[in-house]
Amino acid sequence: MYGEGDIGPLDHDLTKNAAKNGEPLGERIIVSGRVLDESGRAVPNTLIEIWQANAAGRYIHKNDQHDAPLDPNFVGAGRTLTDEYGRYRFITIKPGAYPWRNHPNAWRPAHIHFSLIGRNFSERLVTQMYFPGDPLLEHDPIYQGIPDPKARRRLIATFDLELTRPEWALGYRFDIVLAGYERTYFEEGGH
Repeated sequence: MYGEGDIGPLDHDLTKNAAKNGEPLGERIIVSGRVLDESGRAVPNTLIEIWQANAAGRYIHKNDQHDAPLDPNFVGAGRTLTDEYGRYRFITIKPGAYPWRNHPNAWRPAHIHFSLIGRNFSERLVTQMYFPGDPLLEHDPIYQGIPDPKARRRLIATFDLELTRPEWALGYRFDIVLAGYERTYFEEGGH
């Protein structure tokens, strides 16, 4: 099981955890929420890892051949532990949409990948968080491939003015429910 000593002080802040020469490009955002069980109880000490494209829609990965620019101040990955109330918080930039050549004129909507790890790596759940009002959602086969419309909607973060920091970053709330009727949709292969 992970402890706070295993997480670096900047691991949750993707705007600082890789910065070499300043701030990354793009719109700074705060993503926060809770990890809950099927009864709405907090799940503390859950390791959450996120990864995402940069503001131009490019991942730092050898297989990403999108001709968008890389950002030397952004690697697009971070991690944190939930606190005793199941809360987590990330500071990052809003990812850009990107082409993925799955079908003609195919673009992935802006999204952030979440990986939740329980007591060990065999207890790993992976999901994606999307942004409200994104017009690409209705064209995305991954998002639209989820058969239940309510389950799809639970993958869309909620804009949160109280979480927003004036003149600094917009806030988005994304709660993750691990089981039960209101559970968050997880990708196949999770345990």
